[in-house]
Amino acid sequence: MKNTVEIRWHGRGGQGAKTAALLLADVAFKTGKYVQGFPEYGPERMGAPITAYNRISDKKITVHSNIYEPDFVAVVDDTLLEAIDVTHGLSPEGGIVVNTQKSREEIVKQLRGYQGKIYTIDAREISEKALGKYFPNSPMLAAVVALSGVIEQEVFLNEMRASFEHKFAKKPEVIDGNMAALELTFEALK
Repeated sequence: MKNTVEIRWHGRGGQGAKTAALLLADVAFKTGKYVQGFPEYGPERMGAPITAYNRISDKKITVHSNIYEPDFVAVVDDTLLEAIDVTHGLSPEGGIVVNTQKSREEIVKQLRGYQGKIYTIDAREISEKALGKYFPNSPMLAAVVALSGVIEQEVFLNEMRASFEHKFAKKPEVIDGNMAALELTFEALK
C-alpha cells in the first residue's frame, strides 16, 4: 500500500505498547492522516508478550489485518528478542528501535542478521529521570516517531501536549513528566 507506514510493536502486558500504538494513531489522526492502531489479542495478562500495530497513511486505508511486513518495529522489552523473531517480515529499508540498557552491538547480534536501521534507547533511564518511575511507553513512542518520521517532531510534541492536558487535567506533574520523557528521547536519538 503506497503512502502508508506500517509499524509493529512488541512488548509485555503492562508496559504500555498497546497504549503507545493507540496514542500514535490518535496523534496522527489529529494531523489529518488516516490511521489504524490496534492490539493483537491473546492471553492478556501482566508480563505476557503482546503485539500492537499502527498503519498511518495520507490515503484511505482499506486493509484490515495484522501487519506482516512492517516498515518499522518497536521492541519495548529486550527480553523478547530471545523468544520472538521481532524482525520477521521487517523491511530492510525501514528500521527497528529496541528499549534496552545493552549496547547497540549486543542487540545487533540478537536481530538475526537484520540489515536495516537499528536504534537502541534506554527508556528506563529516560522515564525514571522524567517521571520518577519506569513507564517505557512515552520514550518508545517518541523513538518510533523519530525513527519513522511519520509525524514532524514539533507537530507531534504539540499534539501530545494537548492530548496529555486533556487526559491528565488534574495531574500537571504527569503532563510535564511525559512531555519531558518525549523530549529527552528525541535528544538521546540525535
